Amino acid sequence: MENLRSWSISTIRSSDRTAIVIVLLVALQCLVSVGGTPQVPAMFVFGDSLVDDGNNNNLNSLAKGNYYPYGIDFPQGPTGRFCNGRTIIDFFCELIGLPYLPPYADTQGNRTSILNGVNYASAAGGILAETGQFLGERYSMRDQVLNFETTLNDIRSMNQGGNLSHYLVRSIAVVVLGSNDYINNYLLPDLYFSSHNYTAPDYANLLMNSYSRQLMALYSLGLRKFLLANIGPLGCIPNQRATGMAPLGRCVDQVNEIVGHFNNGLRALVQQLNTNHPGAIFVYGNSYGVLGDILNNPARYGFTVIDRGCCGVGRNQGEVTCLPMQVPCLNRNQYVFWDAFHPTQAVNAILAQRAFTGPPSDCYPINVQQMAQL
Repeated sequence: MENLRSWSISTIRSSDRTAIVIVLLVALQCLVSVGGTPQVPAMFVFGDSLVDDGNNNNLNSLAKGNYYPYGIDFPQGPTGRFCNGRTIIDFFCELIGLPYLPPYADTQGNRTSILNGVNYASAAGGILAETGQFLGERYSMRDQVLNFETTLNDIRSMNQGGNLSHYLVRSIAVVVLGSNDYINNYLLPDLYFSSHNYTAPDYANLLMNSYSRQLMALYSLGLRKFLLANIGPLGCIPNQRATGMAPLGRCVDQVNEIVGHFNNGLRALVQQLNTNHPGAIFVYGNSYGVLGDILNNPARYGFTVIDRGCCGVGRNQGEVTCLPMQVPCLNRNQYVFWDAFHPTQAVNAILAQRAFTGPPSDCYPINVQQMAQL
């Protein structure tokens, strides 16, 4: 597991802050090079609030991001994205040449919008069904797989003799799950018994067993290209810093160590799946490593604030997440975290670009661009 060293916020030269602009320009150049032809027919997304784009809007849930200032930098304003602007999925769509994906909740009765893919991600949702239940309604990983089956039936009815199998084989599935199984389950001992009943390695194994079953369900439905993102350094998010479990200016190392068991298990699972399913490709996305690099070397990427949210309440702006109509920070491109839990658009741009064109240390065994071309 990667180790994050301690750091403190320091003033950097204004010229260094332009690093993020360079990254965005590279992403734009990749988009222009794609032209008007998508590199894959569709993308299907399974995940949590890191990639949710509106599936929780009409649920009876406390986990919603469809109010200002969420979306302050997004062209459509607040949509349910838990970010100031675009998510990593939005950047993937731009890089691959697809339109932004509709949330599954908006595709009912509007089936023509599903052919380029659908986003099933749900804030507070996890690998385990009980994860996040105290926040209200949400779609767990199993629920999202079932929703994908519904989409497939709709596509099948629209296909009229087309080759659905070929369409699915060429499409990409992105899975971003696991964070809530810690933040909204294992790390809440007063609400869940999981940390009392399981050691950290055993809990990671529990998650891996459920995760792999749902992956195989997606495989059995015809998908063959999978990007599986690991969990980022949760001990460094404002929410965990606000617990006071670590000295000022430091991450909660214990939390990062706990998450490491999941990430190690996921990488081993990717290797196993690639060995056992030669007709498919499973890619391990190293979000932990990339975000850790940003946090350890913020000046290199143009960031000046790494330990608190741009919008939030309390210690590290992380005890209560961004409230409706709250005034966020003005220099959002210099913040790593948008709120108590989620990165800013500027960080999402880097995460997407590194996954799309990065080396095996960022995306293993191949990157997203290479996977799209298979």
